Amino acid sequence: MLLNWGRPQEPPTMLKRSKFETTQSQIMHRAEDLISAASNRYRITVQVANRAKRRRYEDFENNEDIMMKPVLRAIIEMSDELTQPEIIGEL
Repeated sequence: MLLNWGRPQEPPTMLKRSKFETTQSQIMHRAEDLISAASNRYRITVQVANRAKRRRYEDFENNEDIMMKPVLRAIIEMSDELTQPEIIGEL
């Protein structure tokens, strides 16, 4: 490809390799599991969004370097809680 001044441009990459062990297909599968286990799709979506928002502010307050987007982290955490209830603990 050529730009305005005839300089070659690298073609855009369509898929980037994730630095994390969780791939996009695994995240999609986890999200589908959350939605299918929920009685209300809207409510589980709002719950994921609220958890992601809360985690974002916690990361910001702790000055942590964010390696994973809060929404992805919320999906992973909530699906883990769904499949592994022992990590929640008894109240």
